[in-house]
Amino acid sequence: MTLDEIKNKVRDVYDFPQKGIVFKDLTTVFKEPECLRELSKHLTDLYKEKGITKVVGIESRGFIMGAILANQLEAGFVPIRKPGKLPADTWSESYDKEYGKDTIEIHKDAIQSEDIVVLHDDLLATGGTMLAAYHLVERFHPRKIYINFITELEFLKGREIFPPGVDVEALIKF
Repeated sequence: MTLDEIKNKVRDVYDFPQKGIVFKDLTTVFKEPECLRELSKHLTDLYKEKGITKVVGIESRGFIMGAILANQLEAGFVPIRKPGKLPADTWSESYDKEYGKDTIEIHKDAIQSEDIVVLHDDLLATGGTMLAAYHLVERFHPRKIYINFITELEFLKGREIFPPGVDVEALIKF
């Protein structure tokens, strides 16, 4: 199965989560075992030679392939969640997104300075959520931070908000 075939399985949901938004729904991809295998292979191939020690997945769809990628790379998995969902001491970061404001959190002991991290989420739109996650992970001063998405909405130019030199990858582009 090719990435183009997977792209064709992504469902458009109109007016979700609010009027005027066309939501790219990856649940139609995740329910197909062959799609999961192929996405896992592509993600693993991108990072298998980079020495990744932690994969950070963003709530909630970033947990799906993020955990699979961590397993494939024999790395740890770290969740970034909405406020109040993590049980120990956290750092938080607030940000603007395309349809409102939000905040995310990470445990203060989640990452070490010697870690090499890949941040993962399902979709790059305007980039606000991932930029906030990037700022959270920067607080740990890891050796390297990579950023990865399954899909990217190129017309929103979200990758342009990341600092120069940050490696941003997306498997499927719309």
